Amino acid sequence: MALDNLAAEDIYKRRFNDDLEFREKMWKVLCKEYFQRFVPPGSTVMEVAAGYCEFINNIEAGAKIAVDINTDTYKQAASDVRVVITPSTDLAAIESDSVDVIFVSNFFEHITRSEIADTVRECYRTLRKGGRMLILQPNIRYVGRDYWMFFDHITPIDDRALCELLELVGFSIRKVLPRFLPYTTKSRLPKSLFLIKIYLKIPLLYRLFGGQAFVVAEK
Repeated sequence: MALDNLAAEDIYKRRFNDDLEFREKMWKVLCKEYFQRFVPPGSTVMEVAAGYCEFINNIEAGAKIAVDINTDTYKQAASDVRVVITPSTDLAAIESDSVDVIFVSNFFEHITRSEIADTVRECYRTLRKGGRMLILQPNIRYVGRDYWMFFDHITPIDDRALCELLELVGFSIRKVLPRFLPYTTKSRLPKSLFLIKIYLKIPLLYRLFGGQAFVVAEK
């Protein structure tokens, strides 16, 4: 991967430690008010590059898997989450055709193009037929030079290139929002759970403030 475990831990602690409490509450809202609709009851859900496990801990599912290279994931994951420590390019610990929904958030910009392609192939392998891959990804089309405000961003991606890769691997694209959530929680927008709920209900706001693409692809 682009950074070793220690460097990644240091970067994320510096970047997120002041926001951890708010981010946990924010992801509870995001999962309940938006992402849960893409997760059928009883599904097996896997989060790739789970990090602080903010998605996988808060989504409702029959079975949950958190994949990351960082052993701190064991500390972050809830008791009902199975943790698998492995690179995203090698999901051999996950059986083929065994997962219903895969979630990837703010990850591909941290790895190389070949690693992105290998990760998508591995995700395709582990999904059941009809399974979904949900990708939340900074969109360089709309964040411009701010894409490089973070030291560990190495690969620029936009929604069109991401969809092209997904289709080349074999996925069918079911939903594309080129602009969805704001680029970063460190923006000037107020940190309000109430406003997040309002934002999610008004797609017009996505076009004004969205810097991240959201893509749903199906096997």
